[in-house]
Amino acid sequence: MNLRSRLLSDSVGIDYGQLRNLTAREIISAPVRDGFSFDRGDGSHQIYYHPDRRRVTVVFHGSGSTFTRKTLKSMIEQAGWTEEDLKRLKLIS
Repeated sequence: MNLRSRLLSDSVGIDYGQLRNLTAREIISAPVRDGFSFDRGDGSHQIYYHPDRRRVTVVFHGSGSTFTRKTLKSMIEQAGWTEEDLKRLKLIS
């Protein structure tokens, strides 16, 4: 899927009920595995960029912190991930 398709598609197909509470360490490893690179961090915010210009901001308060589904949904939408991407990255089963 190209960048334009990712930006125009919505996340209706993703079943957010399948998301589990992930730790900050787990969620940070997913963008890195998907080709994102750490750009900068400011306090609890870490910003990652992908070569195709996608950006995701991870906000946490410690490596063992967990995220609510709403926060995970926001990060997933920023990253432009589909349900297949989430399965590939082992964020959902």
